[in-house]
Amino acid sequence: MEKMRLFRRRYLPDEMIELKDDEIISASRKIIVTKWDVLKRRNDIARGYSAYFLDQGVKLSKVYSPAGNLVYWYCDIIKPVINEADGTYVFHDLLIDVLIYPDGMVKVVDLDEFADVMEQGILDAADYLAALRSTDALLKKIYDGEEFSRMKRYIEDLE
Repeated sequence: MEKMRLFRRRYLPDEMIELKDDEIISASRKIIVTKWDVLKRRNDIARGYSAYFLDQGVKLSKVYSPAGNLVYWYCDIIKPVINEADGTYVFHDLLIDVLIYPDGMVKVVDLDEFADVMEQGILDAADYLAALRSTDALLKKIYDGEEFSRMKRYIEDLE
């Protein structure tokens, strides 16, 4: 297999971006772990680590401020599309996101964008159902605590 190439596919706005500057720390058939800096400079966040759980439809990111403080754990609901022949991994952002703040507060965001994409028929029914099921499974892991802690270890063990 050629070198892995990672892409983020968004629907709002409609774009596909190669994550060419992300450093791939480890990769297996089920999990890819990366280290990254923000694509565009921001005042609130600067860098982080991500673990793509390919079979769960979740990208878990530990996000840091420019000062190096934890801002939150950011969970994207994704649909990975993998072409093993050329090493291309396209992570479709299915719009639903879950944020976990350092104080433990959990916030589900962008359901309005998810509804807009559903209303416009941008994705098919299978993608909508997968997004909802992945979100439900993720929230159960977060509320359970132990399962979510196991997911976080893929990143925490690097630091």
